[in-house]
Amino acid sequence: MDWQRLERQVAFILEIDRLKTVYRRTYLTDTSRFENSAEHSWHIAVMAMVMAEYANNPAMDLLRVLKMLLIHDLVEIDAGDTFAYDKAAREDKAEREQGAADRLFSLLPEDQAAEFRILWDEFESRKTGEAKFAAALDRLQPLLHNLYTHGKSWQEHGVRKFQVVSLNRHMAEGAAGLWTFASKWIEKAVEQGDLAE
Repeated sequence: MDWQRLERQVAFILEIDRLKTVYRRTYLTDTSRFENSAEHSWHIAVMAMVMAEYANNPAMDLLRVLKMLLIHDLVEIDAGDTFAYDKAAREDKAEREQGAADRLFSLLPEDQAAEFRILWDEFESRKTGEAKFAAALDRLQPLLHNLYTHGKSWQEHGVRKFQVVSLNRHMAEGAAGLWTFASKWIEKAVEQGDLAE
């Protein structure tokens, strides 16, 4: 057994436990509290298994999608969660997250560090079918939570329909059917007064 390799893997596993302490602006569906980023990652990984049939690319590698979803937010351990509708906070998001990715993935043995970094970069660039589908689910999940909680987070932050549409329309690149579904629900949220026009 390569004890040094194992020690690096264990160090990484212990470090990523910190993701459980990073809270997002998305409420749990019972509105009792905000979800943390680890819960979000787990949730969208399960969504990928359930909703794989809606991917634009039916031949996609689902395991690759799952890997991307499970690691895509690990950088928030260092960079924090950037609220999707906070323009100012998004200005240096890429820089903060790149630095976090450099540090976190370097904790792993070199082969795994390279694999994780490739997956994370692929997710961020949204160029492959797998990355587009993963990104679609990453946007759909908080959207569903807002819809189910009658726009609680949207209303607290003064979010308007054009912002929701602008931020989420790229869902169609990975799952056109899910974007059609979401678009209808966004309209319904406006009609119900859960989302400001």
